[in-house]
Amino acid sequence: MLPIESQLRNEIDRVLQELGFPQIDYVFSIPKFENHGDLSINVAMQLARELKSNPRQIAQQIVEKLQPDPELISRVEIAGPGFINFFFSIGLLQRVVKDILQEGEHYGRQETFRGKRANVEFVSANPTGPLTIGHGRQAVLGDTIANLLQWQGYEVTREYYFNNAGRQMRVLGESVRLRYLELCGEAVEFPEDYYQGEYIRDIARHLHEKYGDSLKDRDDIEIFKNTAEALIFEDIKKTLARLGIYFDVFFNEKDLYEDGSIEQVIEAFKSKGLAYEKDGALWFKSTAFGLEQDRVIVKSSGEPTYRLPDIAYHRTKFERGFDLIVDLFGADHVATYPDVLAGLRALGYDASRVKVLIHQFVTLYQGKEKVKMSTRKANFVTLDELIDEVGADVTRWFFLMRSMDSHLNFDLTLAKTQSEENPVYYNQYAHARICSILRKAETQGVSYGRTDTLERLGEKSERQLIKKLMEFPALVARSAGEFAPHLLTQYLSEVSTAFHKFYTECWVLTDDKELSQARLALCLATRTVLANGLKILGITAPERM
Repeated sequence: MLPIESQLRNEIDRVLQELGFPQIDYVFSIPKFENHGDLSINVAMQLARELKSNPRQIAQQIVEKLQPDPELISRVEIAGPGFINFFFSIGLLQRVVKDILQEGEHYGRQETFRGKRANVEFVSANPTGPLTIGHGRQAVLGDTIANLLQWQGYEVTREYYFNNAGRQMRVLGESVRLRYLELCGEAVEFPEDYYQGEYIRDIARHLHEKYGDSLKDRDDIEIFKNTAEALIFEDIKKTLARLGIYFDVFFNEKDLYEDGSIEQVIEAFKSKGLAYEKDGALWFKSTAFGLEQDRVIVKSSGEPTYRLPDIAYHRTKFERGFDLIVDLFGADHVATYPDVLAGLRALGYDASRVKVLIHQFVTLYQGKEKVKMSTRKANFVTLDELIDEVGADVTRWFFLMRSMDSHLNFDLTLAKTQSEENPVYYNQYAHARICSILRKAETQGVSYGRTDTLERLGEKSERQLIKKLMEFPALVARSAGEFAPHLLTQYLSEVSTAFHKFYTECWVLTDDKELSQARLALCLATRTVLANGLKILGITAPERM
């Protein structure tokens, strides 16, 4: 919602009450064509159904009573079947530029959720191998959503959940042990379902360099498993750091067994009559919470299914006092998370505080050809390789530029293009060009921080640019509220397009000093919005390109 909307809504509601019209829901929209105004409302059409009257006549009655602030609204018109269109005054547009320059790096930040705590869990890959491009999309989405929530006032904890126990880790340890034995000169048969990547050989070489052949007669795999876990986690953290991603909490599933959390959930279910034994297994009565069938939470072997530790883990998030709990998963989790939410409701928690986000998969393309990148790591494309190919900024932008609901085709040809065809460079170039203009102004002795000449801004492209900058706080709030970072990438491209149009049509540095100062102020405001938006996305805003 634009700031002006709340003031206009108060005035419109006052008029509706004065006319004796019912208070109804109506929406503001931005007209496609500038001659239709800067904001439009459909209130007259909405009222026509209630009042059984002509909507244009209703609109006329409302407009005759409206008294909008003339410093904000220059005129009001009725159009079409009864739309009421508002035209912004130059005073309002001047105020927008002044606000941006005054707030600077804080422009777009809001305190809506100040005092509230949010937990954002993402990546959460077990330490069995390097991060893939699929992990990369989730990592960038999660980090940017955390940034968006922080810009709305939340105190955000970034959390990584992992399991260093169970079959996967046993297989990892055995995989390293067999590769180590090969280095000791022994002939081994390496199972197909073991970890095949070259990174396993790297870990084995590390152990052999450190211990020589002294471990070849070890019966247990602990040193192999523990070394692999430590080295892989170190690589995971380094990879994430290349994208500017850091976690506040690394939560180990094993802790849930050691501190009794798993047993506490089982006992709670039993005490509520929501757990029963059948066929040697323990079942959770999830049908009581809307699911189609009950779920096994402990197998007949005594081993818990994934649901039980996940329920216990999310219970800790509530106990730690988070007001909002965000879980980001890949599409392979779409059928499983409802079980966990049902378990939380069974324990008496408000599961509506949990927001589960599902992102689709990533496919690499070189133009129209699907890419099978060679890798010394494994039979998949690692996130490190992708960053090596295109850089961190491009990686982040491309992972964010499409809705997480849609499958992402990552075009390496476009991503490696260092021109304005590449959306990352397009936006970064707009920022760098403004910095160049401001540097040139300094060499000519023209100040650009003044706002007392903004009344000189009246050209169409100037107005369009200011109106686009005006949308930034509302757009950030919407992106956060809808957990939709792609909206911000789209918006920044619109800002860059509006700036390039302004720059093409309006000379910034002219012989008219006051006009130059006004346009420089607009340039500075644009740079501020671009820099703030790129900061939220975790992308650099270069001053030179």
